[in-house]
Amino acid sequence: MEVLRILQVVTVMNRGGLETMLMNYYRRMDRTRIQFDFMVHRAERGHYDDEIEALGGVIYRMPPIRPGHYRSYFRQLDQFFKEHPSYRVVHSHINENSGFVLRAARRAGISCRIAHSHISDQKLDIKLPFRLYGRMVMKGKPNAYFACSRNAGRWLFGANSDIQSKLVVMNNAVDLSDFAYSEGKRSEVRQEWKAEGRLVIGHVGRFDKQKNHDFLIDIFQQIHSLNPEALLVLAGTGQLEPSIRAKVERLGLSEHVRFLGVRKDISRLMQGMDVFLFPSLFEGLPVVLVEAQAAGLRCVVSDAITAECDLSGRIEFLSLKHPAEYWARTVLSQTCEHADTAELLRGQGYDTKTMSEWLAGFYTRASALSGEAR
Repeated sequence: MEVLRILQVVTVMNRGGLETMLMNYYRRMDRTRIQFDFMVHRAERGHYDDEIEALGGVIYRMPPIRPGHYRSYFRQLDQFFKEHPSYRVVHSHINENSGFVLRAARRAGISCRIAHSHISDQKLDIKLPFRLYGRMVMKGKPNAYFACSRNAGRWLFGANSDIQSKLVVMNNAVDLSDFAYSEGKRSEVRQEWKAEGRLVIGHVGRFDKQKNHDFLIDIFQQIHSLNPEALLVLAGTGQLEPSIRAKVERLGLSEHVRFLGVRKDISRLMQGMDVFLFPSLFEGLPVVLVEAQAAGLRCVVSDAITAECDLSGRIEFLSLKHPAEYWARTVLSQTCEHADTAELLRGQGYDTKTMSEWLAGFYTRASALSGEAR
């Protein structure tokens, strides 16, 4: 039987939320039937590139999408699809820029063109005119609309009732078995952190403005003043990491904050945490909050994040208008036991085993579309 190859369009396959979600599905795919290939927009290799190639995926490199180079980029897209005529499904994850890729895919006669929204708000910034241009180009180019949440779907695609009626909320599923609580793993991790008997606050996310690390450190400073033995562990890296390290040192918190870098063992690390802290400025439906709930953690998060992310009843939403001390006291009020949430999340469609089978079926059916769908 012919293998159906799906072109996944991303920025770079580093360990971010949407990239981790894609890999969660990819690993579970029956690759004798469905294979993922990737169009990326960075010259450097991503954290997942080695694994992708080991699983049989092909990685195609395009230049970064920059306003001054649109015409050149559009020509390269047309040339790409001319040279790779076998793709019948293109699944794009690059927000408004998906319109550019899907326009070229439509011209090439590709039958299934998916635009996928992974965030619900990017706030106002200097890129707004280019985002508006991308949305204009996108109109009529996808013929399937995916989002990680209803809010994310409205943010990218608007309130158009026809589109919203077609919207597929594709869950940011995880391998629930990986996150099952283990007392042995917990003990092992906490020994590594020298955290026996200490309250451990956890956070996972790249160091950029969206994740709000600056405020997170303010919160932890207040936690430390109330519980001097508390420990903060931060997994991830990014351009703001040096400034956050400097702030931690300036506040005299260096002995109480661990910078873990990019990690492959997030499910293991979460065993050692007591409370998960996530004061982001905006998100879609973050994979890491699904992971934290799969690990049975209580989570204190920003109410800028959709309420759809509360899958377990273990999330407490707080306004970013509240001072750091209020956040700190809320964190300290949480109970620290890990709950068994596997069946709860599985019943809501957040297990990759079930959801990867659904996605494979969608791709198979959609690849056969023709005529009006094109």
